[in-house]
Amino acid sequence: MMRNWQDSLQSFFHPRVVTMVFFGFSAGLPILLIFSSLSLWLREAGVERSAVTFFSWAALGYSFKFVWAPLVDRLPIPFLTRLLGRRRSWIITAQAGVILAILWMGFTDPTTGQYPLTIMAMAAVMLGFSSATQDIVIDAYRIESAGIDLQALMASAYIGGYRIGMLVAGAGALFLAQLFGSTKGHYLYQAWQITYCIMAAFMLVGIITALFVPEPRSEEIEGKTYTPKDYLGSLFLFALAVGGFVLTFHLTADMAAGVKNSLGLLFNNKPLAGLLVEVVRLGSGISVAAVIGKIAMATGGVNKKMVKDSYLAPVSDFFNRYGGGLAWLMLALIGLYRISDIVLGVISNVFYQDLGFTKIEIASVVKTFGLFMTIAGGFLGGILSIRYGVIKILFMGALLSSLTNLLFMALAGMGHNLSMLYLVISADNLAGGLASAAFVAFLSSLTNIKFTAIQYAIFTSLMTLIPKVFGGYSGTIVDTLGYSSFFLITAVIGVPVLILVWLSGKYLGMKEHTNSL
Repeated sequence: MMRNWQDSLQSFFHPRVVTMVFFGFSAGLPILLIFSSLSLWLREAGVERSAVTFFSWAALGYSFKFVWAPLVDRLPIPFLTRLLGRRRSWIITAQAGVILAILWMGFTDPTTGQYPLTIMAMAAVMLGFSSATQDIVIDAYRIESAGIDLQALMASAYIGGYRIGMLVAGAGALFLAQLFGSTKGHYLYQAWQITYCIMAAFMLVGIITALFVPEPRSEEIEGKTYTPKDYLGSLFLFALAVGGFVLTFHLTADMAAGVKNSLGLLFNNKPLAGLLVEVVRLGSGISVAAVIGKIAMATGGVNKKMVKDSYLAPVSDFFNRYGGGLAWLMLALIGLYRISDIVLGVISNVFYQDLGFTKIEIASVVKTFGLFMTIAGGFLGGILSIRYGVIKILFMGALLSSLTNLLFMALAGMGHNLSMLYLVISADNLAGGLASAAFVAFLSSLTNIKFTAIQYAIFTSLMTLIPKVFGGYSGTIVDTLGYSSFFLITAVIGVPVLILVWLSGKYLGMKEHTNSL
């Protein structure tokens, strides 16, 4: 026993494990610069609450990363791939994109210039895309750089580093912005500019790590090597599909505004009308992108075998293993499981500020104290999942995540109450950490080792897609119904998730399977 304990301690200091702490840090830093920190910046600048929450859509890149994950896996980068290798070249390229996007945001004042919010949104989209790309390639690096015996420790190290990165971009950014002189009643653009420049500098941690760590050894897999023409064809197809998607949104903007107004009057519910219209626009954009892909394949512009190996084989494998009905049930569960947490999280910082909490209080309680509660919840969720099975803890996590949202209603009624804030954050983050640990175990059990990268990218993309679409309307719902009603809605939408977990447990027989995890 003593030997096993000593071996475990030594494994934590294995170079591959330590590497993942730094890569996790660079992966966790960007996301809050799109969500909470940016939300507070825009709110201080006087931007309307509904417009602030729309910026959460800039992170939809995380939800669609499976679309370009095969390109990241296969496409070589001129000069860099030869110099650094396939994985490290993509890591550095993605990190450079993150740095440029953060600086772009930092040098954009949302209160001055022509179309400042549009420019800020473009920078935020670039940050979301670059950060999601970094996630894809770091996941691949982690899987390829060590054997199965180190994977659990590497995942733990990555999550720890990720949380530290979130702490720096969340609590750290709030501390810095207030330190440099920007407050809710006294907005100072230069304070946020300096803060975002410092955040960009922190990304050098990831670049330095990528420069000094060795490239993982990877075996050549049949069907993974293609000609330069195939690579360029796939890249061109991706650009065309994205262009078609964006053009669809642009051309339908005016018509969508008119339809929203008409439906809003018809339903007497503007948020619902806006949601319906945007879902239709999203579906239309995806359809246009799909049609472009079919045309490209029909004309011979893209290697059909490459498309099949990259996109169709992993999806077919999932449906073949579980069957159509059960596969769709689990995809529904994956897409909705985090909806209560994510929808609430989009507007949470604005809520705290509207109650009168200072950035220092938010940083101390929500970001710093909340971080440790989330880690504790994750540890508890892992232990309980091993003891009682993933499905039971998955159900418990979903139930607690919904119930703890009701505590936010109490906080809304009490106003600026620091003790209540500690209680709310303790319960909410413990529940969120517990649910996340069980959910990761659940997703891992669904993944075929032959298609780990693309299937896991699909699962994690689907996990955030629907919640982020709904989250974009959280500000509008609050403006219309108020905070208490909004928090009640976030609790109620968790009820279908409980039904999906119960059905999945019934048809999967996960109890016996997860006891061996």
